[in-house]
Amino acid sequence: MRSFVDRGSSPPLSLVFRLAAFGAMALGTAALASPEPVDRIVAIVNDDVVLASEVVERYEGAMQRLREEGQPDLIPKEALIEQIVERLILESIQLQEAETRGVVVDDETLTRAVTEYAQQGGMTIDQFIAALDGEGLSYRGFRDTVRRQLTLDRVQREVVNRRVYITEQDLTELLASPFFAEQLSDEYRLGHILLPVASGATQSQMDAVRRQAEALVAELRGGADFAAAAVEHSSASTALEGGDLGWRRANRLPSLFAEAVLDLAPGTVLDPMQNASGFHIAKVLDRRGASQQTANETLLRHILVEPSAILSDAEAEALVADLRSRIGAGEDFGDLAMEYSDDPGSALAGGDLGWTTGAEFVPEFRQAMAATATGELSEPFQSEFGWHVLEVLDRREQDASEEARRDYATRVLHAQRFDERLEEWLTEIRDEAFVDQRLAITPEDESGN
Repeated sequence: MRSFVDRGSSPPLSLVFRLAAFGAMALGTAALASPEPVDRIVAIVNDDVVLASEVVERYEGAMQRLREEGQPDLIPKEALIEQIVERLILESIQLQEAETRGVVVDDETLTRAVTEYAQQGGMTIDQFIAALDGEGLSYRGFRDTVRRQLTLDRVQREVVNRRVYITEQDLTELLASPFFAEQLSDEYRLGHILLPVASGATQSQMDAVRRQAEALVAELRGGADFAAAAVEHSSASTALEGGDLGWRRANRLPSLFAEAVLDLAPGTVLDPMQNASGFHIAKVLDRRGASQQTANETLLRHILVEPSAILSDAEAEALVADLRSRIGAGEDFGDLAMEYSDDPGSALAGGDLGWTTGAEFVPEFRQAMAATATGELSEPFQSEFGWHVLEVLDRREQDASEEARRDYATRVLHAQRFDERLEEWLTEIRDEAFVDQRLAITPEDESGN
């Protein structure tokens, strides 16, 4: 692993969306306005307890959501409370597991997640706080709920990811399956013009429409606007939309020209095609999917100087600046990298990093790479690992369609198996935990009595 590879990541947006989807039910423990404390113990869970107040708040949140959906009687109240108690027990076990494993959500990560949540609603943090206050909710409580959910997600990923195995055979089988072919098939956006031929038309009349279609194709290939031509000439139902058929997978394209467009690039106008309705003109307006994936790659090398007990940060910066000057004066980059670079992954190769998209690097490195012209040296720049100078040797656009297919297949398999392994793990820790349920909660407890 390269020493300057990005070791951190933002919390996935799926967590934020999940919180939004949970609505008031997910906010129950900490974010709802707290009623009078109810300190009765519902269950002892290893070294923790589940309190009646927690159950009541989750229950109230769930009922609020059901009322908003117009289904307050959808779930029997006793069954709902039983589910809530079990959920709190399982969460308690996981949170204790997170503490044992040292899983911590720092304040910076938490603030970023809350900010992203507010932005999804088109609000600033101040506006979001005001909105929570208007609903009788606490911003601090909301942050606690987000931290709790992030912690649960992190401990799940830490444990369960180690249990997910994907073999080369697994990938091969999925890539060859009809399911995957449908999931990953390209989508096409076609333009369509119909020049009708009247029923019972003579051969000469059909020839006249054919010549009109051929002339129109020539105009379109010469740069004429397709949408304007469709509005003016087409008799199809999509004429007023400029002939745009919208995004469709291959199996939903009109059969007349479905096969003809599969290998065509966007912008291509097909020759006229005839059927009983008349002559059809199609244009590939756009195309998207795995076969269209490309990656911009950069060939580069770099030198890293790390500050240490005997080399201050200022001295490390000065050394990198001096090395850059020496390279500019004609000294060999590779020789200097082998002598001075503190990146063990590339120093012996003269600082060579090969072709890369930069996705695996820390942000400062990606920014310097993007800002440096081909054949040029970057200015000295700092990252969390020390001071760098890099050289961009070349750039290219690489076909990444096969890689994209394999990446997508891997994500599909991982998602499927993660859910399976998660359920297995949750069952294991629930069975192994000491749980003593001491108090039955009834719907009447929602009043706090």
